[in-house]
Amino acid sequence: MRVTVGTIVGLLASGHSLERVLALYPYLDRDDVLAALSYAAWRVEEVEVPLKAS
Repeated sequence: MRVTVGTIVGLLASGHSLERVLALYPYLDRDDVLAALSYAAWRVEEVEVPLKAS
């Protein structure tokens, strides 16, 4: 079974605790949730790209 990173982040962002997420998805463990958060943080990092002046 799979659960998306977006689902995990969404549950935590809406106020669910880590324990609640683990109860909802018993095949996950704490490290899985932390890995999902780490991946989500990496994906939203902003990168500034300078634009050429026209």
